Amino acid sequence: MERFDRIFRLHRILRSHRHPVPRRKLEEALECSRATVKRIIEDMRDNLNAPIVYDRARGGYHYDTAHGTMFDLPGVWLGADELHALAAAQQLLGQLEPGLLARELAPIRERIQQLLSAQHASSDEIPQRVRILGQATRPAGPWFREIAGALGQRRRLRLRHLSRARGEVVEREVSPQRLVHYRDAWYLDAWCHLKNELRTFGLDAIEQARALGTKARDVPDPDLDAHFASAYGIFAGPATHTAVLHFTPQSARWVAQQEWHPQQEAQSLPDGGLELRIPYGNPTELVMDILRHGPDVEVVAPQALRDAVAGRLAAAAATYRAT
Repeated sequence: MERFDRIFRLHRILRSHRHPVPRRKLEEALECSRATVKRIIEDMRDNLNAPIVYDRARGGYHYDTAHGTMFDLPGVWLGADELHALAAAQQLLGQLEPGLLARELAPIRERIQQLLSAQHASSDEIPQRVRILGQATRPAGPWFREIAGALGQRRRLRLRHLSRARGEVVEREVSPQRLVHYRDAWYLDAWCHLKNELRTFGLDAIEQARALGTKARDVPDPDLDAHFASAYGIFAGPATHTAVLHFTPQSARWVAQQEWHPQQEAQSLPDGGLELRIPYGNPTELVMDILRHGPDVEVVAPQALRDAVAGRLAAAAATYRAT
């Protein structure tokens, strides 16, 4: 443990204890000798004006609060573990969407590296140790900053958006509510003033976005959660059905550790398989995820979902028979 990290830890210990802390306890917490503890205390007193005093009656060190104020370290102090966590988080964000916020994050990255260097720690290995592997990644597109700015400033947006289902471009005014990163793609949850309801827009399908001077309409968080989070997948709307899926024993070993939905219900089957109950509204995404498991899953109910999956499987089999 380096000098800066020990100073930071000693400060946290003294701030968090109501009573004087014995020297031996400080030695254990800082993983150092008695002489090193005394040297750190003297260093903090001389260079940081830390009011550390020793209480002989109670046998421990504490901050002197006689003047009614609690001492704090000047500037922003973070431990080496916290700095490495920040560097790792920054690396994760950079890999999540390369170049998305590179300009905005560059000063922060430089400052973190300076702090790590000052503590004789290194962040050089973090880029080599942290990886995010995307699959069928859809980029955020060129309008991310404009949308994020309007979202933070609570301003309405004028969007030109491609409706993939209809194959047409629609222009509309929306009040942005949330940015969502879901399955390697970015989405905007917003109140659509054209349809007068909540809608979700894929950022990669937005062809133009312009922030307006009009104040955005705010939708309460509980209402957003009820609309966007109650049913399965990214498709908005309330859950109106419950899918009952039976997985084979082999597939159950993996599925049992997965969360398909926060309100899912799972129970073991007599043959070692797994029954999973999932609330859903729009079945589109659920059907696609069920198909990924092929013969290792059976849709037990409802019948409409069972027919939809069976129809897709039959169509796929017919395609291969035709060739």
